[in-house]
Amino acid sequence: MHTLALIHRTLERLSVWAVWAGGAALLLSAIMVTVDVLCRKFLNVTMSGSDEITGYVFAGATTWAYAYCLIHRANIRIDAFYNLMPRGVRAALDIVGLVLLFVYMAYLTAKAVDVFVSSWVNNSVSVTTLLTPIWIPQLVWLGGLIFFIITLSFLIIYAVTSFFVEGPAGVQKLAGTRSVQEEIAEETHGIKEIAN
Repeated sequence: MHTLALIHRTLERLSVWAVWAGGAALLLSAIMVTVDVLCRKFLNVTMSGSDEITGYVFAGATTWAYAYCLIHRANIRIDAFYNLMPRGVRAALDIVGLVLLFVYMAYLTAKAVDVFVSSWVNNSVSVTTLLTPIWIPQLVWLGGLIFFIITLSFLIIYAVTSFFVEGPAGVQKLAGTRSVQEEIAEETHGIKEIAN
C-alpha cells in the first residue's frame, strides 16, 4: 500500500502542475484576445488567429485538467440515491463507476489517437490564415487524454486494493463522493490560512 500511496501522490503532483500550466496558458490566451479586441477597436488592426489559438489552448488545458478532477474527486455526480446506500455498496459503485469511465475514456482516447495519426500522416493544416499543422494542438490534447487514462487505470487498481485492505473507507478516500465536511474544509481552507 505504501508504494501505491507514493504513486498516488506523484500523480497528484503531476496533475497540479498540469492544471497550473493549463491555467497559465488560458490566462495568456485571455490576454491575447483582450489585446486583439482593443487593437481592433482603437487601432483598426487585428491579430489574426487569436481565436484559433485560444480554441487549441482550451482543448489542451481541459484534457490536462481531467486527472486533477479525478484525483481530487471534483467530478460532478448525481448522488441522491448513492448517499442512502450502505457503505459497502457505495464503494462497489465507486469502483464500477471508475471502470465504466475507463471504458468510455479508452474508446475516446483510441479515437483521438486515430485523429492525431491521420493529421500527422496527411500533414493536415488548419483552414485559417495561420495554417497551423493540426497535429501540434492535437498532440497536446491527446497527451492530456493519455495522462488521464494512466491516472484512471492506476486509481482503479488502488481503489480495488484499498477495498480489500482497508474496506469501503479506503475506496471512499480515493473515489467516493466528497462529504459535506470535506467540501466545507476545501472551501474554507484559504480563509483559515488568511486568519492565521
